[in-house]
Amino acid sequence: MKTVSLKIDDSIFGETEKILSRIKKPRNRYINEALDFYNRFQRRLIIEKRLRKESELVKTDSMSVLKEFEEIDYAD
Repeated sequence: MKTVSLKIDDSIFGETEKILSRIKKPRNRYINEALDFYNRFQRRLIIEKRLRKESELVKTDSMSVLKEFEEIDYAD
């Protein structure tokens, strides 16, 4: 494990301490879980941004292919 020193806003620290006293969880464990949750959230945002970018890159080609399929005369 790594040791990290950080500054926390007084209001956030106070609220965290109140929550910790009610849920009976060590501060270190709580912060680790919060960071893990936030990391997963940020990874999802990064993936979403990449997918949007890649989707835009193929959008024109996809629409062109779709139009070609629509123009095919299907004979029975």
